[in-house]
Amino acid sequence: MALLAEGGCYIREPSASLAAWCLGLSAIAAGGLLVLGLFTPFVGLIVGVGAAGVVLSLFPACTPNVFDSKPAFIFALTMLLTVIGSGPGRYSVDARMFGRREIIIPPREFQSEH
Repeated sequence: MALLAEGGCYIREPSASLAAWCLGLSAIAAGGLLVLGLFTPFVGLIVGVGAAGVVLSLFPACTPNVFDSKPAFIFALTMLLTVIGSGPGRYSVDARMFGRREIIIPPREFQSEH
């Protein structure tokens, strides 16, 4: 949802350049795909690279920036890595198309030390 808000901020800037419009539209598209749970790992990777580009000043930042501080960026990046690592949710499009990912933790083998 923060990505959708960030994309809206890019588009609503009074003197938005072509690069700002492209970033805004791609942020809205990526945010929508993440909310739907479609192509989650791929979109998450692209969003991570784009967010790092904004923080490192490779891409222009919008005026009311949602990720305006380094702690906010680190928190968002942590959440993004969690979404990428855990995969789609129960009601996501990816889960319907490709099946749910199940993580099985095997029981620990106890060895007797005599």
